[in-house]
Amino acid sequence: MAISIHPAVDHGVKSGSANFAGGTLTCKCASSPVTVSLKANVAYDHVCGCTKCWKPQGALFSLVAVIPREKLSVTANESKLKVVDPKAPIQRYACTGCGAHLYGRIESKDHPFYGFDFVHPELLKEKGWAAPEFAAFVSSIIEAGFPPARMGEVRARLNELKLEPYDCLSPALMDAIATHTAKRKGVLAA
Repeated sequence: MAISIHPAVDHGVKSGSANFAGGTLTCKCASSPVTVSLKANVAYDHVCGCTKCWKPQGALFSLVAVIPREKLSVTANESKLKVVDPKAPIQRYACTGCGAHLYGRIESKDHPFYGFDFVHPELLKEKGWAAPEFAAFVSSIIEAGFPPARMGEVRARLNELKLEPYDCLSPALMDAIATHTAKRKGVLAA
């Protein structure tokens, strides 16, 4: 039996729509759900093995993407949101009712990803968001208790799904971090 990565990709990665212009993220609460409006498509969609990202029940990886922070707004039941770990660089806002993370925000203007909010696109009511492109922090699933001896199976499954496995972020995102750092140091022109 194939390794289960995440319900949104286990039966194949679905292509996004070039016309997708946003939608509504909704937590898992049956009544008074938290809703968040996205006014654009997401970018850098990927499965993530880190232990900080929210994962639906039984998922080995989370599904996470970014959107410019000015394109995100909480539209209902904001009072139910609470930051999971106030000391973390990404302030992950979770619903106190169901536990789903609705978005993560970076408040430090010195962070390379300041200005982007992290979201879990499978919480969108609408379909057609940008497809997952890669797998990040793959080895981190070991920190959550996954057997190290089975990591070959996980990487093989990710490759089968055409989600290149990385033990960091994708090369484009690592380049963005390095560029930000070089500009802050004055090595590259801003």
